[in-house]
Amino acid sequence: MNKELVNKAITSNNIEWRKHSLERMLQRGISRQNVKDVLLKGEIIEHYKNDKPFESALFYKKIDKPLHVVASLDKNEIKIYVITAYIPDNSHFLEDLKTRKSNEKQ
Repeated sequence: MNKELVNKAITSNNIEWRKHSLERMLQRGISRQNVKDVLLKGEIIEHYKNDKPFESALFYKKIDKPLHVVASLDKNEIKIYVITAYIPDNSHFLEDLKTRKSNEKQ
């Protein structure tokens, strides 16, 4: 995932919010600005290069709380698709909330 293109898509407001992501964000108290901040300033902790139609990645950033955002990038359109956002927990991630527990499927 090309972080420079992700940043360009965000700053150009070329974002598509999937219905699922908006529903989950509302349930979890995560704002659009929180998601944008994670995508702009966060780190990519997992790559999903084989996802279709576009590769995607899991982003992490601690703002006022730790957040994970899964997004995909259309490199041709320089457009980001927000798939989901959630607050990570220790049932799936180690204490750093960035490292998936080894028994978890990626």
